[in-house]
Amino acid sequence: MNKKRSLVLFIATSLDGYIATKDESLDWLFNVEGEGDNGYSEFYDTVDTILMGKKTYDWIMKHEEGEFPYKNKECYVFTRSNMDDTEDVSFINEDIVSFTNKLKNQEGKNIWIVGGGDLLQSFVKEKLVDEIILTVAPTVIGNGIPLFKEGSYQLELLLEGTRTFNQFVELHYKVSK
Repeated sequence: MNKKRSLVLFIATSLDGYIATKDESLDWLFNVEGEGDNGYSEFYDTVDTILMGKKTYDWIMKHEEGEFPYKNKECYVFTRSNMDDTEDVSFINEDIVSFTNKLKNQEGKNIWIVGGGDLLQSFVKEKLVDEIILTVAPTVIGNGIPLFKEGSYQLELLLEGTRTFNQFVELHYKVSK
């Protein structure tokens, strides 16, 4: 029997647990001195499928000036609207759990949850997340968009390892099922 693919959250956060400021800025993240690409390329090679919410997709398209950064990957964007697929993206307006489980049972590399917070919360509540690779920036921003939204769920994690990239610390966890 084939091994199930893992659904992985790979994301950076401030020390106080925010992934962006209230106005969706990531400037605080780029002010921290890292090392190389802080493990991004290494991680990127382990995935062949990308999942994100529509707000994250819109943010990426705005900040990447229309140049889609994940062209060589299968990319799905969850939306509540009916939208036409593009050359780079398939828009998904169906049950998150069944769609994601279908993907996890297909052959391939890992699946990356790029964002955002609403989608991540759905994955966490439904116990679909298999790994969390969290890069912590030595910055406190005080408020903003939290990594994990408040809710009635709990995750038990097993630490797989830690690495440092100059001022960043990467924490790699497996989710206990």
